[in-house]
Amino acid sequence: MDTRIHQIKSRLSLVREALVRHGAHALLVPSADPHLSEYLPERWQGRVWLSGFTGSMATLAVTRTEAVLFADSRYWEQAERELAGSGISLFKMPTGAAAHHIEWLAQQLQSGQSLCVDGQVLGLAHGRQLRTALQAKGVQLRTDLDLLAEVWEGRPGLPEARVYEHLPPHAAVSRADKLAGVRAAMQALGASHHFISSVDDIAWLLNLRGSDVDYNPVFLAHLLLSPEGGQLFVGAGKVDDALAARLAADGIALAPYPTAADALRALPASAVLLLDPRRCTLGLREAVPATTKVIEQINPSTLAKSRKTALEAAKVREAMVQDGVAMCEFYAEFEAALAAGQPIDELWIDTRLSAARARRPGFVGLSFSTIAGFNANGALPHYRATPEHFSKIEGNGLLLIDSGGQYLGGTTDITRVWPIGSVTPAQQRDYTLVLKGTIGLSRTVYPRGTLGPMLDAIARAPLWAAGLDFGHGTGHGVGYFLAVHEGPQSISKAVPEAHMAMEPGMITSIEPGLYRPGQWGVRIENLVLNVLQDTPEHGAFGEMLAFETLTLCPIDTRCIAPELLTLEERDWLNSYHATVRERLAPHLSGAALDWLQTRTAALQR
Repeated sequence: MDTRIHQIKSRLSLVREALVRHGAHALLVPSADPHLSEYLPERWQGRVWLSGFTGSMATLAVTRTEAVLFADSRYWEQAERELAGSGISLFKMPTGAAAHHIEWLAQQLQSGQSLCVDGQVLGLAHGRQLRTALQAKGVQLRTDLDLLAEVWEGRPGLPEARVYEHLPPHAAVSRADKLAGVRAAMQALGASHHFISSVDDIAWLLNLRGSDVDYNPVFLAHLLLSPEGGQLFVGAGKVDDALAARLAADGIALAPYPTAADALRALPASAVLLLDPRRCTLGLREAVPATTKVIEQINPSTLAKSRKTALEAAKVREAMVQDGVAMCEFYAEFEAALAAGQPIDELWIDTRLSAARARRPGFVGLSFSTIAGFNANGALPHYRATPEHFSKIEGNGLLLIDSGGQYLGGTTDITRVWPIGSVTPAQQRDYTLVLKGTIGLSRTVYPRGTLGPMLDAIARAPLWAAGLDFGHGTGHGVGYFLAVHEGPQSISKAVPEAHMAMEPGMITSIEPGLYRPGQWGVRIENLVLNVLQDTPEHGAFGEMLAFETLTLCPIDTRCIAPELLTLEERDWLNSYHATVRERLAPHLSGAALDWLQTRTAALQR
């Protein structure tokens, strides 16, 4: 038994001993922190610590006799590899939104038994669903115990990095104006107070940024707004005196991070509290006095920050130029090294591409861990090469690279697939069908207010026609120098809800894919901006929107099966490549410029 597996089994034993000690029967460990963030500080990576599974999303359930990891299709191969020998079983869920762990726990536990979960990291909506299912079986949900705190020796503390301001010209709207907008929304809903836990909302609203988690420029905090002021609950020493004074000038006072729940308990009897049930934990919700009226609605800031202003859109376009220049410089270097027979592997790609971005003005960091997957590794949607597991780039096949950067003026996310050696007709067919999906959705004109999931089928249609499909969503919202995955909009198979309406100024990815396990994967991704679109009817049937493609990087034409493209699709691709060439060429020279000119050559009709 290797050391890692031994550690996992020992940790599971400690958990089971703690369950017995407290008279409990199961522990649930979600992939979450008190802010329900996508990327977690080390302190709340308990699922990774306890299971050894390093994927970004999954839920772990441990009973006195069994342990099960619930993960969707993006992680199945990775989970099977990392869980091998641990005694933890993999439950294969169809989607990340599935709740099979709730059904499983309800079946495993008997009347009179109890399930422990840290209420401070359990989403409110999730907690309510879980409690309802367990109560029907006579099972108690205990949210008062953090068993990991008992058994996790050396558990990391809270991040200590300083908070800093996002300043003009990149911060296009002042903190005071954003606060005024949110308070106007509060008043319209009849709320006197508003509690916000989602760190991207707080960072956006206060024009602040941080580095408490990997890839997202955010910091851990809660915010309680009142009609005239507000309290920012943040770690001691994270905000310097000068910044604290500027926040105070806008009515925002600092308070210790752990006291957010106490502030909720102390709300005046007359308070009407607005909070977002999808962005608040059960533990914090239950701190609100039972007598306090609560309005549960989406955070007004979530809707506001999804709609980029004209100035923000202009800054994003500038960031896309810088990102595109970095991509051209990297790919020129990559293809030259490949032609020279230099040894190249997936780790080399990650290092060199990250270095190219780091040279660009305004670059702050990566927006997520680079995915560089050759052949079979490309079939793993959330693959990441590590020193222990990576592939050399040699022979023939497809190389998938999904990467992105954080710039002061925007967040980027792009996926391209490149041929290595020769590609087969089957690979060309798969590539072209995915490309048709990307083009089809990119060309779509649709009514303003269309719910994002209603657009999903457009990108999937060419694949469906061939009997193919993919397991992830087609598109996610993207922040403005914030999270690379943001709502409220998405283009996916999710059940449509009113807050998913597509509005002008939203930035969303378009990224259909196709994955053949053990063989290859294809995904072609651009970011797009919702813009108003005039039509021959001139609004007689309502306002219409179209997608402006923001991402600037060639889409490799060597992988295309030309006979599968329509003339309209060829025209779109040629027009896109002409735009890429026009926008990037003035910033390039030498080998990178030559590479751009070659890769943007027009397809013949």
